[in-house]
Amino acid sequence: MEAAVGDRIIVRGTRPGAVRRDGEIVGLHHPDGSPPYDVRWADDGRVTEYIPGPDARIQHFGQEHEIPGTVVPEPHLFAD
Repeated sequence: MEAAVGDRIIVRGTRPGAVRRDGEIVGLHHPDGSPPYDVRWADDGRVTEYIPGPDARIQHFGQEHEIPGTVVPEPHLFAD
């Protein structure tokens, strides 16, 4: 799995009743785009380090047409 800052990560729950979660990747720990990622979660705005499991997928920035009815936000770049 590879990602870039500004990509969206979508996590679908694997158990009944689990909530789908999505967020924007705001930081990378490796130059090749491999996990873990710093993700700003859409539901609460918190930024956490996240290691994706088999229930996660990346929606690359500019590919918002993959999920009907969704809007991909502009990337938020930090000057760290």
